[in-house]
Parts: sequence; structure tokens; C-alpha cells
Amino acid sequence: MKKGEIYRGKVSDLTFPNKGIACVDGVDVVIKNTLPGQEVSFILNKNKPGLKEGRLVNLITPSPSETESGCSVCRECGGCSYQTLPYDDELKLKDSMARTILGKALKQSVPDRGLMERIYEGITGSPVTEGYRNKMEFSFGNAVKDGPITLGMHTPGHFMDVIDTPDCNIVDGDFRMIREAVLSYAKEHGLSFYHRFSNTGYLRNLLVRKGINTGEILVDVVTTSEDRLDDDSFAGMLRELPLTGELTGVLHTIHDGVADAVINESTSVIMGRDHIYDEILGLRFRISVFSFFQTNTKGAEVLYERVRDYVREAGTSGVVYDLYCGTGTIAQLLSEAASRVYGIEIVPEAVEAAKVNAGLNRINNVEFLCGDVLKVLDELSEKPELIILDPPRDGVNPKALRKILDYGVDNIVYVSCKITSLARDLHMMVGAGYLPKKISVIDMFPRTANMESCVLLERVSNRKADSSTPNIN
Repeated sequence: MKKGEIYRGKVSDLTFPNKGIACVDGVDVVIKNTLPGQEVSFILNKNKPGLKEGRLVNLITPSPSETESGCSVCRECGGCSYQTLPYDDELKLKDSMARTILGKALKQSVPDRGLMERIYEGITGSPVTEGYRNKMEFSFGNAVKDGPITLGMHTPGHFMDVIDTPDCNIVDGDFRMIREAVLSYAKEHGLSFYHRFSNTGYLRNLLVRKGINTGEILVDVVTTSEDRLDDDSFAGMLRELPLTGELTGVLHTIHDGVADAVINESTSVIMGRDHIYDEILGLRFRISVFSFFQTNTKGAEVLYERVRDYVREAGTSGVVYDLYCGTGTIAQLLSEAASRVYGIEIVPEAVEAAKVNAGLNRINNVEFLCGDVLKVLDELSEKPELIILDPPRDGVNPKALRKILDYGVDNIVYVSCKITSLARDLHMMVGAGYLPKKISVIDMFPRTANMESCVLLERVSNRKADSSTPNIN
């Protein structure tokens, strides 16, 4: 096989949640965004001994288990890898991947070969599989060079191209209506979109948030300062939409930098207020347009109930550390079971939001600290009885994890949104004398290749942490 050449093969299995294996002339090639049973063509873009990867070019024949999708652009968009699968099949696929990845990691670290089967509690599906996203970030652009303005998602592998997503079915119906109305408004008023290479143009992004349990909606249009927006006209257009929810705020954010990410250089309120409220498990949260908040509210309730169950099983009543706490949801949910909770988060806006939300819920035994976990831990004098970990997708920094393990607490609850990162970190935790007592998977992101996992670990011995990385591929 030669790098850069196009090949054809049938996908037989998955190595990761969105990476399939196609066998060509007896050689296995890993191809992203494929499903077992599909026949595909691909370009070989990595050709190393033991590692051959291809980039998907075309789907020749769908998998026998695939059905018609409710989204007309799901294959072009690429965001929903499992959009064409019946949901039961999607759960089975994710369950199998979780068992394989975490089981392999434990077998490399634990002599007990039957441990995974005894502690694995399986996968719990999302209470809602369509219209579940409470936040969307759409991009302005065009689908082809010099084509008309579009508003939707970047095409995988072609990040200058943006395709319209008129019937995306993982977002709320109000989101689809708002997207369509804003795109029509931009066309009618002749507004240009931002060109990344030339650093010219006006419209950049459209952000929409909705409180799933309150119905409150927040809209933010992100532009450069190259042109001017008629604020009254824009807000008036949105107010006239027959939304099922309540439009509580319209914002305008300026971003003149070249970075493709949304950066808040300045934000003004066009109408209403700059935040919405939503509720999870009896707690109320104030959410700004840039706040971190789980994108699947109903799924988050399932996840946080599982965390609470694991904490109850650990039996803590003392000091709890909630590390990588975000806006402090878990810390507040655990406050009744602890004497005091310390939440640590590196994002200043998230910490401020956590403090506001704790005030809203009249919770007084939670303290939120801003900074890198590795450094802030040295500032705390009260030692924890229990530690909660909910790190970013890449997992816990090895130096920070070593310091966390040195506390020697009896139990740790680890929440992960990337199962391969969890598998890597489990290796070091087992090496430090901790064993998983329970592992469960919660499908927080239906139709996509992502899933959330939760692990209860128990300290069974004092051993030196092994920071080597297991081979989970």
C-alpha cells in the first residue's frame, strides 16, 4: 500500500467509538467516521509499521443495519457519526467499545482478569435522543468558494466550508427556527460573512442556548467590527418568531481576531438580559452565553444521579474536593453529604458562575477556587475524605494525578467524557493502589461517537504510581 493512494475496503470492526477497521489485501487500515458493515473508499494518509490510517473519501455501500436519517446533511456534516443507526444499535456499539477499551486497560494493570465483567454496570441511554442539545454554535460561511452565505457547521476535512443544517435533529426545534430566520435576515440585508484567510467580512457565529427545564432562550450573534448591526431590527425579527420557548435575551459579541474559536472581546445586550436560568435535580443555575453547562440537560440528570449514588456508596461525610469543577454543578449536588466541598477550576468565568449559582441555591459549605489544579491543591490546608475528578477530554495531567493520588483518600469518583483518556488514567490509579469498584457509561451525546463514563475507585493498597501509558489501541 502507498501513502496518498485511494483504496476500497469493507469495515469489519471498530477500534475506537468513531474509527473503523477496513482490511485491504490482508492489511488493516483505521478509518475515522465509519461503521461496521460499510464499504468505503479512502485515501491512505498514514503508512507506518503497525499503524495505517485512511481518510474517508466516499461511502460506497451503507451498513445493513443503517436506516434513513432524519437529517438531510448528516454525512456531509459529520458531527453525528451514528445518525443512521437505530438507537438500540448505537447503544450496543458504544457499550461494546467501552467494554473493550476499559477492559483492555484493566487487563494490563490488574492481575484479576474477571474484574471488568464483575464491576461493569453497562450503558444507560439518554432520556431524549432528538432535540436534546441545549446549546449550539453555528458558523457563517459558504459551502463552496464564492458561493452564497450559509449558516451551519464546518465540513470535516474542509474547514473553510460551512454547510447549512436546516433539519439538524439533535437540536431543539426553536434552534432550527432561529438559525433559518437569522440566515434569511443576513441575506435580506446583504450582510457579509467573515473570511478567515483575508481577515475581512462581518458575520462570524450564531450562539443559541435554551433552558430545557425553563424554556428560556438566549441568542448571541458574533461579528467583527467591520460593519454595523441594526440592533432593533435584528431583535425585532427574533421576537416575532413563533418559538415554543421564551426569548429572554439577544446579545451582540465583537470578535476581530483571526482565531476560529469564539472569543468574547466585547458583548452588548440588545434585548432582555445576558443570561438564562435552568434547573437540574432541584438546583437552579444561571447560565451565560459562554458558561460551561452540560449540553444534554436530561442526560446530565442521569449522570449526576449516578455520581451521587457512587458518593453515597463511598459513605463520605467529611471534606470533598471537586476537581475540574466547571460551574460547580457536582459540588453543589454533593454539598448536603459533605461537611465542606472545595471546587477547583482553571476558567475564571466558570468559577464566578459557580459562586453565583451556589448563592442562588443558598449553599454555604462550598468554596470555589480559580487556578490550575496542580498548583491550587498546595493552597488547601483541609485534607479531603473523598475526591471527585471531572477533567477535560484529555484527562488529568500526570503530575496533577500523582499529587491527587498522594492524598491517599479511600475513594475517588472519576467522571470522564472521553473513554480513552479514562483508560489511560486508570493505569496510573491502579498503580497507586486503587481499584475500580463500579464502572458505568451514560450516553450523554446520542447520534455522536461520544459518551460519558463514571467510575468509583477504592484504595486497596499503598503502592507507587506507575506513570507509564498503557497501549489501549
